[in-house]
Amino acid sequence: MDPLSAKLIAAGICMGLGAIGPGIGEGLIGARAMEAMARNPEVSDTLFTRMIVAMAICESTGIYSLVISLIILFVI
Repeated sequence: MDPLSAKLIAAGICMGLGAIGPGIGEGLIGARAMEAMARNPEVSDTLFTRMIVAMAICESTGIYSLVISLIILFVI
């Protein structure tokens, strides 16, 4: 296996596995927030704001994975 194909496979695995966690996490955050808003509509504004912040924090993990994949492709 030549070095280029190894880099491509490593970057693909890194991005593939790095996208699974945030995808599942954001889905769970959204589902639980919608469930909480349905049960208690008075606090939906507060819940929505906190849901957006939690999703942004969860998405940062996927962005870190993208950065590592780009480092594998272009630096190593």
